[in-house]
Order: sequence, then C-alpha cells, then structure tokens
Amino acid sequence: MPVQRDTRQHIISTSRDVILGRGFSAVGLSQLLNVAEVPKGSFYHYFKSKESFGEALLEDYFDNYLNRLDELLKPDGRPAADRIMAFWGLWTDPKSVGEFGARCLVVKLGAEVSDLSEPMRAVLRDGTERIVARLSQCLMEGMRDGSLPNDMKPVQAALALYDLWLGATLMTKLRHDTHAFKNALLITRQLLRLD
Repeated sequence: MPVQRDTRQHIISTSRDVILGRGFSAVGLSQLLNVAEVPKGSFYHYFKSKESFGEALLEDYFDNYLNRLDELLKPDGRPAADRIMAFWGLWTDPKSVGEFGARCLVVKLGAEVSDLSEPMRAVLRDGTERIVARLSQCLMEGMRDGSLPNDMKPVQAALALYDLWLGATLMTKLRHDTHAFKNALLITRQLLRLD
C-alpha cells in the first residue's frame, strides 16, 4: 500500500502552499484537487472531509517541524543556550524564515480555524504544546550546563518565548519588515539573561 500513502502525502504536501497563501476557509476543495492533480474520489478516499484533511495537514506540519526542532536542539557539544539561540536566530535569517517564520501554519491558521473546527484547534494546541515541551527541555539542559540561569522556570520561559516569537511572526507579516523579529531576539536574550 505504499502508493496510497504517497498519494495521501502528495495531497497534503502540494496543498500546503495554497493554504499558506490563502488560508483554510478561502481555499475550496476544487482548488486543492487541481493543485494536487487528483480526482475528487481520491481526495475522499484519504480524507472524509475538508476538515479531516486540515487535521492531517496540521499533523504533518507538526511532525516535520518537531523533527527539525529535535535536530536543532539536540545536545551536540555546544551549551544549550547556544543551541536555543541558534533556533531563534533561524526565525530572523532570510534563508530560513520560510521554515520557521513566514510559512508558519500556526500563525496562518491559528485564529482562523480555532473558531471553526474543534479537531483542528486540538491539533494546533497539541502541536504547540509539544514545541514548548522541546524548548523547555533545552532550557533545563541550559540550567544544568550553566549556560542559562539556574533560577529560571523553564516551562514558563519556554511558553513565554514561543508566544513572543509567534506574535513577532504575525507582526512581521502585517508590517512586511523584520523589526518584530529583531525586538523578539533582544527580549529573548534579556529573558534568558544572556547580555
């Protein structure tokens, strides 16, 4: 059955850019089918509804994002503070901003689908909680290796930082400039007491 999995993944992968560009509600099923070049029957073979497709799209997004985050934050000989700052730095790097900033499905769909679809809201909530848990773990490692203050509350700090960067992503999209990212980087360094 690998062909079926490939078709399902193809629908998800080819639709991501359309959803990122227009939003979930504004994109009709016919547009998704045209982009994926699959018949309507194929879509409904893999997804019982557009909403179940949205859940799968978000689950795939978080799986990929968390794999990349695990790779970036894993212990590699550098202090944890350096690893987590390198992660935030990617949000401001023009070459990487597509992966971590401007192309963030959490920012694009968070407000839109949270009021429309409880299942999609749950995937967004669970995915962001897993991101915060990874960040918290890295902060704890920094407390242990001495690169971060040992009196920090890692879970609260991770949540505050993630909220800060999501907000900065939204403001960057609104303003079409990177001032919000620069400010978020400054506040992150202050919160982690790295200056």
